[in-house]
Amino acid sequence: MSVFINRTINMKKIKAIGFDMDYTLVRYNTEAFEELTHKEVLLRLVELKGYPKEITKLKFENQRSIQGLIIDKKRGHLLKASRFGKVKEAYHGLEPLGFSTMQKIYANRVIDLGLEQFQSLDTSFSISNGVLYSQLVQLKKEGLDLPDFATLSEEIKEVIDICHGDGTLKDQVAKDLPRFIIKDPDVARLLEKYKEYGKKLVVITNSDYKYTRLLLDYAITPFLKSHKHWSELFEITITLAKKPNFFTLSNAFLKIDPETGLMSNHFGKIENGIYQGGFAGKLQEDLNLAGEEILYLGDHIYGDVVSIKKTFNWRTALVLDPLTEEIDSLKKSSKIQKTIDELMSEKEKLEFQLNTKESQRFEEGEKVSKDEMNQYYSKIEKLNNQISENITKYRSFFNPYWGELMRAGQEESRMADQVEKYACLYMTKVEDLLQYSPKTYFRPTKRVLPHEIDNI
Repeated sequence: MSVFINRTINMKKIKAIGFDMDYTLVRYNTEAFEELTHKEVLLRLVELKGYPKEITKLKFENQRSIQGLIIDKKRGHLLKASRFGKVKEAYHGLEPLGFSTMQKIYANRVIDLGLEQFQSLDTSFSISNGVLYSQLVQLKKEGLDLPDFATLSEEIKEVIDICHGDGTLKDQVAKDLPRFIIKDPDVARLLEKYKEYGKKLVVITNSDYKYTRLLLDYAITPFLKSHKHWSELFEITITLAKKPNFFTLSNAFLKIDPETGLMSNHFGKIENGIYQGGFAGKLQEDLNLAGEEILYLGDHIYGDVVSIKKTFNWRTALVLDPLTEEIDSLKKSSKIQKTIDELMSEKEKLEFQLNTKESQRFEEGEKVSKDEMNQYYSKIEKLNNQISENITKYRSFFNPYWGELMRAGQEESRMADQVEKYACLYMTKVEDLLQYSPKTYFRPTKRVLPHEIDNI
């Protein structure tokens, strides 16, 4: 796969490269992990929140959610919005909102994620969240005694966080690494290549040291050629970083003994070693680098990308695993898209001719026969039917409920807008960088604006 470029990055000027771990350095089998999360959260909702035991019978439906959706906690809706914050798709439970209903509720408003009413689902880890919310809203609609829609949203999120934090999920991953973790030798090749070119490598992860060591021992160390252990690659490893707070709050660093895992207070310069917590500002200061000399790669659009752009001037790269499937679908559906474009062009010409006739009739008093006008309407209606049929075929290549990840109808999705605004680069996986020299000058292609289309 290629690396996609939003902003210029000269890799010759990048002195340090930071990596998130989960879904970045270490790839997960997303469906298997989210199915596990779905199962465990249902059990804990019964145990901790007193939900009816019937909910544990729910089966995980992976396609019911995608990254970038929004929960409307007030109404119990799951939404997909465009880059302009306008709702383009909506579900209430497992049932789609009819177009007229959706328009009545959302047509005149822009979704503001700053409002308490809305919760964004922006990471690979949020798939199970969206699925659980839809399923539980559906059960509530059907009469099961469950909390109100807002409480459902808050308690699902709370219990997911508990399962991530108390070992419920990580302990099961540790017991069956081949099921949940994808090994890829190219990641180790990439890291060693950057090391050879003199780049300082750093890990900044929200996972604890024990789990970090386990996954990197499994996914990186076995494939190293010039190093014996992953810890030789990284000058600094920061665990339990608590991103995005790592980029916004000045917290102290703890030093970790790599053999015992024991921690001690750390004072002074952050240099070679393994740490917990801390603050990006001190890390940058102790690396003695300007912000634009640091590139950070992660999978969380807010925690790994947006928060950096709002606090520091680090360069950013987003790893977007679902894009692999989307690009494949785009290739398979390209002929249908071409047909749609041709039909739309033909329709626009007919509409122009029809409007010209209407103008002649009303503005110049020219007589236009009814039959002639009806012929235009008939041709346009025929094209509308053909376009509709082809759009249905086109959509069949993508998620059956939400369509494309990066589009909301004809417009870019909110997810695409976030990626474009805040990620200098984006890619399907870290090892996509392997096909580029560590001295590559990444330059975006010139974006064509609407007024330029007919003049270039």
